[in-house]
Amino acid sequence: MSPRTTRPDAGVAVPGTGLPPRRRRANRVPVALLLPALLGLAFLTLPLVGLLVRAPWSSLSDQLTSTEVWDALRLSLVCATAATGVSLVLGVPLAWLLARTELPGRRLVRALVTLPLVLPPVVGGVALLLVLGRRGIVGSWLDSVFGITLPFTTTGVIVAETFVAMPFLVISVEGALRAADPRYEEAAATLGASRLTAFRRVTLPLIAPGIGAGAVLAWARALGEFGATITFAGNFPGRTQTMPLAVYLAMEREPEAAIALSLVLLVVSVAVLVGLRERWLSTP
Repeated sequence: MSPRTTRPDAGVAVPGTGLPPRRRRANRVPVALLLPALLGLAFLTLPLVGLLVRAPWSSLSDQLTSTEVWDALRLSLVCATAATGVSLVLGVPLAWLLARTELPGRRLVRALVTLPLVLPPVVGGVALLLVLGRRGIVGSWLDSVFGITLPFTTTGVIVAETFVAMPFLVISVEGALRAADPRYEEAAATLGASRLTAFRRVTLPLIAPGIGAGAVLAWARALGEFGATITFAGNFPGRTQTMPLAVYLAMEREPEAAIALSLVLLVVSVAVLVGLRERWLSTP
């Protein structure tokens, strides 16, 4: 038998690194990729650093203790939470329908569900007005029969936020359903469980992390919604003026207050992302 031949640098560790030269070369980052990556990182982080640098720290407490700020923050939290609740009630069954059934025109349905992700929010607000406004396709019927008016109300804020936030939940839950092994549901069915019981007792616990992640993303998206809200619900303090709308209004008359409000939203967003990473994302 001929002697085995080995590559000269294979298995030979470089002093001080513990890695063969071949692996060291593989771990080197090409300059052509490193420079654009650093520029992209700077592009995304420098505006946030600028917000922190230019923040009116000396008067921050006064800015954040005003009644208008707390009303806007309270309304934002309440409406975002309500929109997330509606998204859970409607979005989880919709995601199951897309992932577990052979629905005719499923691709078209999925495209319609994800359309608000790419649709300009202002266009979404106009579409909501045309359907749910007092003279809209459905809104005129709601007004004449039940006396329900949605535009320019707090309920209208929840409707607008749900419209833009629900697709995030549907996509997350559908992905979790596709990753879950359907054999568990089939085993439950062979034991006599109905499809609804199998969904409630087997499927929901399996996809709970996906539902949690989707709910957090939907809540964060609803909290930051601006275009559809101002178009469909208006900008009335104490009734429809959420934090993003308050930032927009303050930027025109008092930039320091706008910066202070933006800091609040920044802190909330960072807290949401940190919580999402620690609880539902397994990537290091």
